[in-house]
Amino acid sequence: MQRLRRLLRQRSVRRSDGAFVVEGTKVLEAALDAGAAIEAVYFAPEAHRQEAAARVLARLEAAGVRCFALRAGVIERVADTTSPQSLCGVVAALDRPAAALVASAEVLFVCVDVRDPGNLGAIMRSAAAAGVGGVICCEGSADPYNPKVVRASAGALFSVPIALGIGASEAFSTLRAAGFSVLGTLARGGEDYATATLSARLALVLGNEASGLPPELAGQLDGAVSIPMASATESLNVAMAATVLAFEIARRRRQEGATRPGAPSI
Repeated sequence: MQRLRRLLRQRSVRRSDGAFVVEGTKVLEAALDAGAAIEAVYFAPEAHRQEAAARVLARLEAAGVRCFALRAGVIERVADTTSPQSLCGVVAALDRPAAALVASAEVLFVCVDVRDPGNLGAIMRSAAAAGVGGVICCEGSADPYNPKVVRASAGALFSVPIALGIGASEAFSTLRAAGFSVLGTLARGGEDYATATLSARLALVLGNEASGLPPELAGQLDGAVSIPMASATESLNVAMAATVLAFEIARRRRQEGATRPGAPSI
């Protein structure tokens, strides 16, 4: 219980801890489905009276996960949300070296200074839905283990490989050495995404919500793409832009697969 409290207070993973907190039946079920290493689960008295929570508890216990009953009112004091769910758990960290993602994926998102936890979680969710091969969270971006990121990802954190703690320049060098084309995303001034080349191994770089990509990174990109907008619109939300681009890439690769048997998936 003390470990749970400490992890919630720090809102992120320390390397010495190597674990993070998940809350709710859907996210815990996603962790189970993905075969994540769940260290322990804590549940409120009402959990056994809730169909979904009781089902997940039964799965957890069958999988040999340690499950601890809490007294009434305890989970409300330790949980991160104002209206907490009846289950929360401690799960081992999932991140992998950036080189591992680069070796196995065809398309990656690279987040540079994406600071809003809700945006980062939504980017992960879109990546999972569109089949993007992973998300690299460069230094300065939100911690993917922040409880708000975990919730916003709606379980996608367990299905999309992630890497973190790497500088943007180092990430670009690693990607380019592996044959990736590194494309920045700009609100305006980039090539129209509808006509841009989005084939081969591709890394889409997503910048800060307010200021976009740092100017000093421009010379390290292979190009940039933009999503045309009505003149009165300043910019798209970064997670929405990532979604549009990811599904455009997925659409094109489905078309390629229909005409070219054996074409790689996204």
